[in-house]
Amino acid sequence: MSELASELSAQSELASESSAQSELASESSAQSELANIRVKLPAHLRKLARVDGEVELDLEGPVTQRAVLDALEGRYPMLRGTIRDHGTHKRRAFVRFFACEQDLSHESPDAPLPEPVARGTEPFLVVGAMAGG
Repeated sequence: MSELASELSAQSELASESSAQSELASESSAQSELANIRVKLPAHLRKLARVDGEVELDLEGPVTQRAVLDALEGRYPMLRGTIRDHGTHKRRAFVRFFACEQDLSHESPDAPLPEPVARGTEPFLVVGAMAGG
């Protein structure tokens, strides 16, 4: 009987280890998945970047304004300094960010963007603000 109990205990430990490894692999896979982000630019920035329509970016890690803008400027270096200041990386005064009908312009650049943006079902909008009368 003790042999049977030992064998069952060993099988149970193997099953637990296998389950734990499977969970770790699943978590690792989920973390390394890329988020496909849609970005809409104003006409003058699309022309500068030589793109038509929306820009699609693949992001790894948290989907934030900073991550989206870093990826955008990385793919289209000619946009550096047009959306954010070269040195401080702060948003330019007449540029606004929107997502899911919300103005995100004054949110922290490291705050997560809304889930529909992270899933790619809604775009992140870069909008040129207007002033004057």
